[in-house]
Amino acid sequence: MNRNVWLLSLCQALLMTGNILLISVIALIGKQIAPSSSLITLPVALQFLGLMSATIPASLIMGKLGRRLGFSVGNIIGVIGASLATYALTLQNFSLFCASTFLLGVGIGFGTLYRFAAIEVCDESVRHRAISISMAGGVVAAVLGPNLAVYSQNWSTDGLYTSAFAVLIVLYITALILLQTIRFPAAHTQNIHVKSDPLKIIVRRPNFMIAVLAAMVAYAVMNILMTATPLAMIGCGFDFTRAAGVIEWHVLGMFVPAFFTGRLIEQFGAKKMIIAGSMLFIVCIAINRHGVSIWHFSIALILLGVGWNFMFIAATSLFSQSYEVKNKSKAQAFNEFLVFSCVTVTALLSGWLESTVGWQNLNLYVLPFVLLVIAIFILNANSKQQSEWA
Repeated sequence: MNRNVWLLSLCQALLMTGNILLISVIALIGKQIAPSSSLITLPVALQFLGLMSATIPASLIMGKLGRRLGFSVGNIIGVIGASLATYALTLQNFSLFCASTFLLGVGIGFGTLYRFAAIEVCDESVRHRAISISMAGGVVAAVLGPNLAVYSQNWSTDGLYTSAFAVLIVLYITALILLQTIRFPAAHTQNIHVKSDPLKIIVRRPNFMIAVLAAMVAYAVMNILMTATPLAMIGCGFDFTRAAGVIEWHVLGMFVPAFFTGRLIEQFGAKKMIIAGSMLFIVCIAINRHGVSIWHFSIALILLGVGWNFMFIAATSLFSQSYEVKNKSKAQAFNEFLVFSCVTVTALLSGWLESTVGWQNLNLYVLPFVLLVIAIFILNANSKQQSEWA
């Protein structure tokens, strides 16, 4: 695998490290400076809203100006957001802090496209492995993110986690510097005068919508169960340390398989890997339904992470082959908007659902979406076989 893919993986690692750092501190900051308890999670919601709102503009900007400039813009917005957060915390101004988390979400929205950039800087024959390696940076983030969140607390004297945002600025600037060393293909050099197809034509391409659906379900199911797990564990009498340990194993489950998922996709095909990931989701749900011991939570969350890895990377690989180059920006914008809209909605719903319907019922509620993906891909495979025999 070439140098550019590994550098993109490192940029992805820096982005994910920052994301985990943010997840660790934003809600705690909201609890300290929000004017009322009902607004504690507003900064978190605005971060996801910023991410969702950036997905379409980010794809279109990169389509016109190139990956390097697009990713650089995203990191600069991240630096501005982190700087504004630091200023807001010195003033203990909740409104300014909410504005800063929205900007941070926008910056993250640009970074979600690193995996597509990895395809473009390598040979077509290894694109599956390129996507996989670009996601493998999450292993670094799984270890570095929580530790930075803990140690940065000791650097602040105001108790408001100000130093966490100083760390975030360093992460974004480091990624910005690395981006200048990556060789990206020029933006639409040979296709600059070629008009892209209407979206209604693009979405009708073979495998396009089923790949988008698989990515949506993979992220939505993973996010809603992951977010609700600490709440369920604390409700079952476990302390925060145990819950954090389970989440750390889950994050490792999400990203460690990325070192070999690409080869599995090459060997078995993206569609079979999506079904395999879905089956792991079902086993995870069954374990969560079976009991609420520390082993139930730990094993289920590891399987949830591995299942997400198989489904999401395979869905990205399948999706990347379902559109023409001239339609790249539109297709990727459509995909990212739908996927991260699901992430936003599930992040906001998970706590409410866990408290209203209960942990084990919540697992049953997501099962039909997993079964739908399996059914669609099995039917798709059968219809293709029938057409080949006809």
